[in-house]
Amino acid sequence: MQLLPDSLLNIHTMKISLINPYELGRQPFGLAEPAAWLDRQGCEVSCCDLSIQKLESCLTPDTDVVAIYVAMHTATRIAIEALPRICQLAPRAYLCVYGLYAPMNSELFRSLGVQTVLGGEFETGLVSMVQRIRAGQGAHQTEPEIALDRIDFIAPDRSKLPELSQYASLINPDGTRKTVGFVETTRGCKYLCRHCPVVPVYRGRFNVIPMDIVINDIREQIAQGAEHISFGDPDFFNGPGHALRIVRALHAEFPAVTYDATIKIEHIVRYPEEMQILKDTGCLFILSAVEAVDDDILEHLDKGHTRADFVAALARLRNIGIALAPTFVAFTPWTTLENYIGLLRHIIDLQLVEAVAPVQLSIRLLIPAGSCIMEIDSLADSIGDFDPAILGHPWSNPDARVDALQQQVQAWVTRAEAEDQSRPQIFAGIWKLAHEQAGLPAPPLNLQHTGQPVPRLSENWYCCAEPTCEQLTSI
Repeated sequence: MQLLPDSLLNIHTMKISLINPYELGRQPFGLAEPAAWLDRQGCEVSCCDLSIQKLESCLTPDTDVVAIYVAMHTATRIAIEALPRICQLAPRAYLCVYGLYAPMNSELFRSLGVQTVLGGEFETGLVSMVQRIRAGQGAHQTEPEIALDRIDFIAPDRSKLPELSQYASLINPDGTRKTVGFVETTRGCKYLCRHCPVVPVYRGRFNVIPMDIVINDIREQIAQGAEHISFGDPDFFNGPGHALRIVRALHAEFPAVTYDATIKIEHIVRYPEEMQILKDTGCLFILSAVEAVDDDILEHLDKGHTRADFVAALARLRNIGIALAPTFVAFTPWTTLENYIGLLRHIIDLQLVEAVAPVQLSIRLLIPAGSCIMEIDSLADSIGDFDPAILGHPWSNPDARVDALQQQVQAWVTRAEAEDQSRPQIFAGIWKLAHEQAGLPAPPLNLQHTGQPVPRLSENWYCCAEPTCEQLTSI
């Protein structure tokens, strides 16, 4: 990328385009919040969500700054693919990448012409960058790549984003749909799960978004048609008291609005009374990163729960009427054919076939740059150097049949979902593939006892995985 052009120096109004490559079908807070900050700086801000829009909708030859939000692995891959097109559409623009995956891929982004990389609490960094550019202080970044100091959040500006109706919707068990709003109540996470991409950036820290900001954001999204709210915190119970104050206020003002949240298994077990409050205030389902049902794998991942805890958490939520939507990292360096089949058996025995998105049974562990997985000594010889093609460290299972099974399951799930097959039908195919790979006969399945369908979002949640990038067609 060229040095800072003279046209950017000492100007009063800067044209800034904020780009979101992908965020699980959510209307991104990571664009709405910085849009409000930059608007206060007198910038002319436009937003582009590549899951819905084309780059041409927000980029022009006179765009001064392009800032790309990379909240997840898939978004990062799309951002890399989009950069050449961005440079064509906005040839003189200063390039910035910000969000969770920005600092861990800093070296790669800078090699592609990005000049500023910001992670953690990035809003102040974006403002500082704008002030630096206006002051003609050169293209060299002076802001820290990772900033964790608490910031004073302001009301996000969602007016520049596509309408909520264009994003993921809630699908009820009866097939009806509701428009979904998305908010965050905290950033970061106080837990240190080894495989989690939040940990290398936040290192066990989290920052609270004030209740009035959250409730006002919810209020505005409901005014735009939201009937259900999805709380996007890495863990909604980072601060249980904060979370409960918010859902009580939400329910008091909008008793018909439902919600979902992501909560660790250990919290579901530890806070029975709080789970009842969630039910009473409209919680439909809880996403929880179970990851595995093998206690040895859970210990390697430092998840903080056991298989018995998972079973207990499921029973507790069923007893009070909240659905549990477990997510898994089904393929790891420690996965064997035996314990993969064991995972499938547990899903059957616990009547969770309808509750588990099929993609969860194809997920392969992602080891991004800086991952704490690299600290496990026993894996030193089986993990390769960082590969920019996959944005991670390649690894292979000691049993080649396990890696082959992962590829087969991923291909089957992709094909079956394209054919609109049901979750029990897709599960039956996975059950057969797993037994065939192990050289075992597949016991017959009774698909009449797979559990009841549960409320879910129309786009699957996944994390710490090596997903495909079908969204690349949006560039």
